[in-house]
Amino acid sequence: MINYNIDHLKELESESIFVLREVAAQFENPVILFSGGKDSILMTHLAVKAFYPAKVPFPLLHIDTGHNFEETIKFRDDLVKEYQLNLKVGYVQDAIDSGQVNEEKGVNASRNGLQTFTLLDELEKGKYDAAMGGARRDEEKARAKERFFSHRDEFGQWDPKNQRPELWNLFNTRKNMGEHFRVFPISNWTELDVWQYLAMEKVPLPNLYFAHERMVIERDGILLADSEFIQKKPDEKAFKETVRCRTIGDVTCTGVWRSSASKIEDIITEVSTTRMTERGGRADDKRSETSMEDRKKQGYF
Repeated sequence: MINYNIDHLKELESESIFVLREVAAQFENPVILFSGGKDSILMTHLAVKAFYPAKVPFPLLHIDTGHNFEETIKFRDDLVKEYQLNLKVGYVQDAIDSGQVNEEKGVNASRNGLQTFTLLDELEKGKYDAAMGGARRDEEKARAKERFFSHRDEFGQWDPKNQRPELWNLFNTRKNMGEHFRVFPISNWTELDVWQYLAMEKVPLPNLYFAHERMVIERDGILLADSEFIQKKPDEKAFKETVRCRTIGDVTCTGVWRSSASKIEDIITEVSTTRMTERGGRADDKRSETSMEDRKKQGYF
């Protein structure tokens, strides 16, 4: 039996719902960035609660690399149907086919970085003035620098040295033509907070988060799900392992973890005792010491 600090979780919930309602009040055309991971699922759940009994007033925008876990897409479509959400999808494949981006080649190739172009293109086409993401400050050092309301210039880029102060719950949303904001309603949540809240609220989740058998390969100390999208090195052989995901993204860079956690209570125990960071298994974060910050400056999530 897990003992939840209900007052703490309810305080986080209230803060996030306040931010979601501020977005609805202060922006003309906001959108929720939906990845199919637990944080974007949490944010969607909070949006449903924030505006109930009305429908969520924002569309969901999913940037589809074409190299997703099948379970992610199925869960996304089921969620959209259940809550009658308005789903928009931007396809990285379209940008590749049109020659606007070049697909990486080789054993370390990934479409993860190509999402930035498609994201900025979809934000411009949809004329969205605020894009809400599920990033949290405890998740990664570059994300710890973000404000709740994070300004982006006319090129969709972020300057971490030029951010607006946020005093208590007062947010400066002034912008010029072509600029937009990224908004992070669950900034102050930790990974453990997220799991405890999802358990308390009994929020459905993709089975990728729970222990299951899967064919994997090991590369540079990281387990990757065996996939047609990953080019194996000559010495790499797929083998069966009991694993789960702690984060969910593009198959080519999303590491999986050896785990026997088959229930959400097991995950909470695992998260509360592990010394490995949540994104420690993300291959895209290991390309350089500043990989996440560099991508965010260019317009990444």
